[in-house]
Amino acid sequence: MSYKGRDVYMVSGGVTKFAKASPDMDFRLRVKKAFDYALNDGNITIQEIDGSVASYFSDHFQRQLMAGIMVNDYLGLSPKPSKRIEGGGATGGLAFQTGFEEIASGRMDTCAVYGFETMSHVNTWKGNEFIALASDTNFDYPVGGFYTGYYAMMANRHMHEFGTTVEQLAKVSVKNHGNAIHNPYSQSPMKLTVQDVRNSPMVSTPLTRLDVCTMSDGAAVAILASGEKAFEIADREGTKPVKIASIGTGTDTMRLSDRPFGRVPLLSNEKESDYKDLKYPGIHSFRAGRTAAKEAYKGAGITDPLNELDLVELHDAYTSSEIQTYEDLGLCKYGEGGQFIDEGKSELHGKVPVNPSGGLLAAGHPVGATGIMQAVFMFWQLQHTVKKHFKDDTLQVKNAKRGLIHSHAGTGTYVAVSIMEAVQ
Repeated sequence: MSYKGRDVYMVSGGVTKFAKASPDMDFRLRVKKAFDYALNDGNITIQEIDGSVASYFSDHFQRQLMAGIMVNDYLGLSPKPSKRIEGGGATGGLAFQTGFEEIASGRMDTCAVYGFETMSHVNTWKGNEFIALASDTNFDYPVGGFYTGYYAMMANRHMHEFGTTVEQLAKVSVKNHGNAIHNPYSQSPMKLTVQDVRNSPMVSTPLTRLDVCTMSDGAAVAILASGEKAFEIADREGTKPVKIASIGTGTDTMRLSDRPFGRVPLLSNEKESDYKDLKYPGIHSFRAGRTAAKEAYKGAGITDPLNELDLVELHDAYTSSEIQTYEDLGLCKYGEGGQFIDEGKSELHGKVPVNPSGGLLAAGHPVGATGIMQAVFMFWQLQHTVKKHFKDDTLQVKNAKRGLIHSHAGTGTYVAVSIMEAVQ
């Protein structure tokens, strides 16, 4: 599949600090803070915004239908065109790609993509119930369709199939929480050991409390533009835009039990013999993630992800899903995700830093904002402006020129992968 259209760039972005519970701030004001930051940082006027895309997962958390249009009005963007995107945990990534499509199609020259979630209005048990509504409510939900149970099952299968260990899972948590110490927007920065992760309360075997992300409040805004408009904005601000080189989206069945066994969709640097005995996707892997990656890589001309990507921000709602996603993205072969973290390849100074922001585990996961947050952090990385925004350059990936963002829903029902590139 190929995509033809105008080149699309990201020209500015903003995020609020993610927090587990901050009911003192209305969702509209939260988005406004991120939006104002983006406008001010990019020296962009509101009159230049041609339209918007609203991203939020659940009407239940806001206790409000049509929350997106309320935000649009609050930002002063009415009566300009807008639409709401929803796709579970991938909502933010799908919204970002929708903004890309608005620009690429020629409909808009400048588009604001804003995402938010206010999850603190409800108790944790009720929040888990709302999130569980994103499983099949006729089949999965009545028998305890809570996502930690699904991911624990998948983690156990990955361990059985490939020999992955709980210590390898824990190393993901240690890495991401450690990175978050230097991210002032993060929700739960902390210095951990493998033993700390394993000693935290068990949620669903083998996943402990520190293997799982927490509910969050937060907002994020990405401003996208056509090439002509992007360089006009950059010239006045003295900065460089970041190109969105390609996008990819994959899907799969809602119910895990409906997923048929088949062949691994091969990347350019793989061959059939690599997986001749592997039952795929077999609960251990996300077919939608591989499908999204293949499309995005084709559009960006990537044939060797490990050596052609400088960093990755991926959807690590669970430590196990980060390891699974290493494999789906082709950073390593299927079955080698545990070895990948053991060898430090995804560390901040490793071969391909993964989640230098802290990821969902530590930066936070206000669902509708999460995928857009990834885009903002990637934008700052590729602009080499992390020090400017974080007041600390520890997390700046040196010589970063090309990055991947990955947004994931359900048990892999929607996955969005976007490739972003620095302008030389």
